[in-house]
Amino acid sequence: MISFAHMFQAGVASLLLLASASNFTPARADDGFPFETQMQLDVNRMPGSKRIPNLDIGEAGEVAIELWCKGGKGQFSVAGNTVIFVAGAMENRSCPSDRAQADDELIAALTAVATWKRQDDLVTFMGSKTLRFRINTN
Repeated sequence: MISFAHMFQAGVASLLLLASASNFTPARADDGFPFETQMQLDVNRMPGSKRIPNLDIGEAGEVAIELWCKGGKGQFSVAGNTVIFVAGAMENRSCPSDRAQADDELIAALTAVATWKRQDDLVTFMGSKTLRFRINTN
């Protein structure tokens, strides 16, 4: 017959095991979609330009986007690892045609994004192209 003391010890051992396992579980908050953050496209600067495209994402997924030349607004909708980006009107600024074309290609790639993943400060959007953004941590 099992004694009360033996059951108590087994229960305590189980609780200690669960408590210690929960201490080693990675934090989930760092893996969530980066609402309320700014992030920068993980690319080198274009020759003759100081700008690198960046996204400023609000708490509801609204986006202020600055590209190599153009700027504007957009919206992210997120469900699990599925993401949809809808670009709003972009402000056309005077710039060289190669930068304007790169802006248009980046907007098209963001619009074609279907899934995303996050690893620490790196957010990867996957669609027709893979786009990597680094979350600004400063």
